[in-house]
Amino acid sequence: MTLSLEIRQLYSGYDGSHVLNGLDLSVSAGQIFAVLGRNGVGKTTMVNTVMGLVPASAGSVLINGADMVGMPTDAIARAGVGLVPQGRRVFAPLTVNENLMIAERHGRRGPWTQRRVLDTLPLLARRAANRGDQLSGGEQQMLAIARALLTNPSVLLLDEPSDGLAPAVVSEVADVISRLSDEGMTIILVEQDVQMALSIAEYVAVMEKGQVVRVSSARELRADANAIRTHLGLG
Repeated sequence: MTLSLEIRQLYSGYDGSHVLNGLDLSVSAGQIFAVLGRNGVGKTTMVNTVMGLVPASAGSVLINGADMVGMPTDAIARAGVGLVPQGRRVFAPLTVNENLMIAERHGRRGPWTQRRVLDTLPLLARRAANRGDQLSGGEQQMLAIARALLTNPSVLLLDEPSDGLAPAVVSEVADVISRLSDEGMTIILVEQDVQMALSIAEYVAVMEKGQVVRVSSARELRADANAIRTHLGLG
């Protein structure tokens, strides 16, 4: 299969210290690939380094074969990488429509338009005139996903999309992610909700100390209670 994302020996961190220590990861086009691990192992740093928000000190990040290391964030977005950040970060004083208009204005051309996004996420259509700070946590998460879609990504990074959401809303978010994958989008899902991630991902990487220590199918990890206990502290 064609690789959408390939990370090779990636090092990055903060204030001169490394959080990622030679990270390697390959994700094929059209997959939902979950990245799991305990808090503090470098999952969010990986996402932010891929997006250019944290500079890499060594290694490469290939998006559809092109190395993005050293490129500014807007160039990485134009190359086809979308980000749904941890904490959602919607523009609270702006309406849903205004949030989407800003994203569409700065996104690259492609099949995802504001109309298509609202058709895909009808809950947002009903809340189009509401400000970001008038939305529930689940509605804000849908808005964060919608904004990322309007950049027309080929690779979508989702950082903890279930964070702080009720179980029923988590299920709705998982359903949206699955539908995007069915349409051919490559999805890298960073999650603390292991059950949700393993229910929709095809493959999974487990991180420890800034490195990937295990890659397997989601089915294999679900069946390996010892690995879940050892690497993730669950069970």
